[in-house]
Amino acid sequence: MSDKTALYVELDNDNYHTAPFIGIAFHSEAGTFFATEDTVRKSSELKKWLEDSSKEKVVYDAKKTIVGLSKFDIAVDGIEFDIMLASYLLNPSDTIDDFASVAVSHDFDAVKTDELVYGKGAKREIPEEAIVAEHLARKVVAVSELEKKMHTELENNEQLGLFEDLELPLSKVLAKMEMYGVKVDIARLEDMKVELAGRLSELEKTIHEYAGVEFNINSPKQLGVILFENLGLPAEKKTKTGYSTSADVLEKLAGAHPIIESILMYRQLGKLQSTYIEGLLKVTHQDTEKVYTRFNQTMAQTGRLSSVDPNLQNIPIRLEEGRKIRQVFIPSEPGWKMFSADYSQVELRVLAHISEDENLQYAFKHDYDIHTKTAMDVFHVEQEAVDSLMRRQAKAVNFGIVYGISDYGLSQNLGITRKDARDFIDRYFASYPGVKDYMENIVRSAKEKGYVETILHRRRYIPEITSRNFNVRGFAERTAMNTPIQGSAADIIKKAMILMNDRLISEKLEARLLLQVHDELIFEAPESEIAKLEEIVPDVMENAVELSVPLKVDSSFGDTWYDAK
Repeated sequence: MSDKTALYVELDNDNYHTAPFIGIAFHSEAGTFFATEDTVRKSSELKKWLEDSSKEKVVYDAKKTIVGLSKFDIAVDGIEFDIMLASYLLNPSDTIDDFASVAVSHDFDAVKTDELVYGKGAKREIPEEAIVAEHLARKVVAVSELEKKMHTELENNEQLGLFEDLELPLSKVLAKMEMYGVKVDIARLEDMKVELAGRLSELEKTIHEYAGVEFNINSPKQLGVILFENLGLPAEKKTKTGYSTSADVLEKLAGAHPIIESILMYRQLGKLQSTYIEGLLKVTHQDTEKVYTRFNQTMAQTGRLSSVDPNLQNIPIRLEEGRKIRQVFIPSEPGWKMFSADYSQVELRVLAHISEDENLQYAFKHDYDIHTKTAMDVFHVEQEAVDSLMRRQAKAVNFGIVYGISDYGLSQNLGITRKDARDFIDRYFASYPGVKDYMENIVRSAKEKGYVETILHRRRYIPEITSRNFNVRGFAERTAMNTPIQGSAADIIKKAMILMNDRLISEKLEARLLLQVHDELIFEAPESEIAKLEEIVPDVMENAVELSVPLKVDSSFGDTWYDAK
């Protein structure tokens, strides 16, 4: 094959960790070729070529390609371009689910949808080899053609650096993390299941005693009758389907009757049981006792990663019972530890950098507790006079400002009047005028350009910002304010992951990067390497990207992920 070749790996479903292999197609100046699983398994020449870093390869979904071929003991190297990642950077709102839709959105319509070729749902089946070969040939030719076009577009958008230095190398780091997997303490998980079942049974009895009758707690209709008719609690308007018993409605009734607290706890524990404990038991591989999550690199328009099958970024932290689920994630080797490193208030530090607000920058440069400092500025008091309520209110404003919070939103968060919330926000902007200027300037810029950018030139297009609809426009303006902050924070941790992977290799450490959960990186390592990690991980993360204020990282270790927090 020639030195620059497009290749397309086809698997039978989205979960490339377990999906059956359908085939692989290649396209270069030499022509278009198709290979079956049998050929991939047996051809030593093909394996040698795929592993050769000097042979440039263009793919669609580098991570899928690397993981999908690893099952045949092939360590793919030399991937120089990924159509999926390029498409995502060029327009983050595009659907990436089906290659055909990506091709069409870039004016290449020769590719059939997978649904057309394989069918859908229960009727899905793999057709004869000739049909598969033709389908993959169309896909791989499109990969080759789109690469030239997208390369130019990335260059024109000043995003080639973001692609080559961040997203593409990150996809290779993520592939490695996913293939390692995370070890699960199945016995502890089973114990938790039994413990929670007992708690749920006790709560069910308590709720029935308060109600004076047995009923199905999981039925909103039956629950509505109990609460608003039998017990006479104040109800919102009744609809055709009955009374609303949503969490919002119940939280407003907290304190009106002891049954409410029990119902809210019952729901939270039920969610933990079904979604997290039973969910983890289902997806844990019995042979390795590990879970193999997939990181979505092309989902969030801000650039943040998400995780599926299972979602390890969404493990609850509000309830102690939820936090304890982290106890089931353990090192995969005896004598190893879990190690966690977490950016401290990274989004507020990014805000200080991009807004250039002198007061906010001063706070971070002098290592103030930012919420205490904001309380001092907003309430005009000395540090010693800041009490816990003041700090809590300042914290709500600090994080609320990042998301473009309104006086109504803040009043709901803090349980204060809209007027008091408005006064609070006004005093915040008086203390940090650079932040107010940033908010106004970024909205103005978004209206002129149609997009906003992060510090590494990630773009998010916001066409709704010129909408005549007040609510739509308001949401778009908040998106314009928040995306450069949240997106830049995402860029920073992605850069840190790449640098950290390189550092582990150069230091010849056995430690492995396993997970990224928003602002946190989780590793496993021999106990003998923990001291080294405590030295190098914060150093790498704090210096991943240079800002006008210091980045700060907190790290810890323990026998489980829970203990390392």
